Amino acid sequence: MFWRLFSTFLALVAATVTSVGVLLLYRDVTSVGELVADVAPALAVIVLLSLIPAYLLARRFTQPLEGLARGADRLAHGEFAHRIAPSGGKEFRLLAHSFNAMGARLAATFSELEQDKEQLRTILSGLVEGVVAFDREQRILFANDRAAVLLDFPPGPAVGRKLWEVTRQRAVQDAAEKCLRGGGPYRESIDLNGNPATSLALSVSALPGGGGGASAGAVMVFNDVSEIRRLERLRQDFVANVSHELKTPIANIKSSIEVLLDGAIDEPATRGMFLDEIDAQSDRLDALVADLLTIARIESGEATMDFEVVAVEDAVHACLDRHRTRAEGKGMTLDGVALLGCPPDLSVWADDEALAQVLDNLVDNAIKYTPEDGRVTVRWESTAQQVCFEVEDSGIGIPARDLPRIFERFYRVDRARSREMGGTGLGLAIVKHMVQTMRGTVRVESTEGRGTTFRVCLPRAES
Repeated sequence: MFWRLFSTFLALVAATVTSVGVLLLYRDVTSVGELVADVAPALAVIVLLSLIPAYLLARRFTQPLEGLARGADRLAHGEFAHRIAPSGGKEFRLLAHSFNAMGARLAATFSELEQDKEQLRTILSGLVEGVVAFDREQRILFANDRAAVLLDFPPGPAVGRKLWEVTRQRAVQDAAEKCLRGGGPYRESIDLNGNPATSLALSVSALPGGGGGASAGAVMVFNDVSEIRRLERLRQDFVANVSHELKTPIANIKSSIEVLLDGAIDEPATRGMFLDEIDAQSDRLDALVADLLTIARIESGEATMDFEVVAVEDAVHACLDRHRTRAEGKGMTLDGVALLGCPPDLSVWADDEALAQVLDNLVDNAIKYTPEDGRVTVRWESTAQQVCFEVEDSGIGIPARDLPRIFERFYRVDRARSREMGGTGLGLAIVKHMVQTMRGTVRVESTEGRGTTFRVCLPRAES
């Protein structure tokens, strides 16, 4: 292209010089004015004749450049699929090919960046932790779905808004300000206001690139530790309750032994009383340890159950036989009743020993908390999928405020009365866990002063 332009310019100059030289050789010029007058027409003719090739040459030169400029502008606006048609000289075609190759590389690069962006967004959105990124003005750049749930704001519309506009949690705003001022990582535990209250472990890290040592923003990561704290409180309560439950019988045993060592062992009239107390408290310790081991195995998943077809009527009457002597000693009536429509060969799909323990615990509680001359009735009925047992007593009943917590470990409505009767406080907790392990349900209804009914439903065995 350079040589074409150069040769054209050289030809025009050569033509002009040649024309002037010819006029000077063949004309007798006496003055400069006559020379100008003679040369001017020739120059005008030459200029006019050169306009057409000059226009065509300029047009041929600018058209490819205009095409390249338009193509570059479309690439700049993100139309990476646009291709420039090669035209003009060799140099223009090479430049068009270079632009097209650059567009293809840009398209591939931006496609990879978009894929990485979407992949990162998907990963962040799937985290169990809440993530919020914001700039130095606390304008939200990104917020995943988990953060929206924890802070109670919509994730999409939150982008572009200020942090204090989307969440009214003062602790979150204070943590953001501390990180932006300090420029370093910041961690703390906060409690969010709400129902229910939520406990979060908050970590804030500054974003680099703010210039002059300033932060460009920050990233907040929230971990919901409410369940961890709840379990920690349960563990602490459990340890405290176990310690208290163990302390009472151990103290009674120790005091009885001390009395015996002080001389009561030589007194037949009083010796038997203290030995009976030691025996009773030892039985209480044994029952407590056995219940603790049972509930620990169930909760850890180590308790294995052998599911089999268990005859309902046989299981109920076996349970009643085990408790009949105690019930008769209190003058109580102990009955087992099959409701109308129950087939005589009705069976349940359960673990035989677990079902026996569930029924034993419920009947034992009913006898304990039913006054003399009362009644305890075990009923059963069936549906197409389930067999339901009901243990009903005419005892003292349970206050309505205590019903939601009746299946908690060591929870007692009347602690003094329960300890007096030798209960461990774990019987109903064991019932609940065993029933759930056998894929059943348990619930309770009670009226204070009139009695309590526990209802256990388990899968029915296929006939």
